[in-house]
Amino acid sequence: TTLFTLILGFPTAYFIATRPARTREIWVFLITIPFWTNLLIRTFAMQQVIRNEGILNNVLIWLGIIDTPLQIIYTDTATLLGMTYVYLPLMVLPLYASIEKLDFRLVEAGYDLYANRLQVLWRIVIPLVKPGLIAGSILVFIPSLGAYVIPRVLGGGKNLMLGNLIELQFGAGRNWPLGAAMSITLMALVMIALLFYVRNAAKSGVRHG
Repeated sequence: TTLFTLILGFPTAYFIATRPARTREIWVFLITIPFWTNLLIRTFAMQQVIRNEGILNNVLIWLGIIDTPLQIIYTDTATLLGMTYVYLPLMVLPLYASIEKLDFRLVEAGYDLYANRLQVLWRIVIPLVKPGLIAGSILVFIPSLGAYVIPRVLGGGKNLMLGNLIELQFGAGRNWPLGAAMSITLMALVMIALLFYVRNAAKSGVRHG
């Protein structure tokens, strides 16, 4: 989920940051609209899109791309699509904040020195927006670790994720010690991720200072 939101979020954030100043707020506003509704409602909305008789399959059949509906719902693919959709704004917003502060004269200097687009992206843009990249990755990674609703609704609970497995131990499994141990493990993973972010943020602050 973190990787997919990064692949989609980086060009989205770059597009918004390079728009005229008067239109940037509109694009950011559009990105934040999903947060106006509850997570469960957004998950059910995605279910209506990817189910066998949903919008996606109907459009593909109408275009003649497929003859029979694709079985997406209640698969790992459905879970990935749902989590990517829900957590994408958490990746876009920190990246946008970093890219907006980017001095694009450095990008122009890279082109003047005969660097191609890939070299400019890898050697100039990414190092300068690294704090936003790390922040977005952490903001997506942490809730993805404990995701419960999306795998349950879109994945059908077939393949358990950490959140579902912990709930099972405290519920039907009645294995509270194992559930507690798994909860502590999840908290430890979150703590490690946060420490990684703080450490990198501190290094970036010292470097820029």
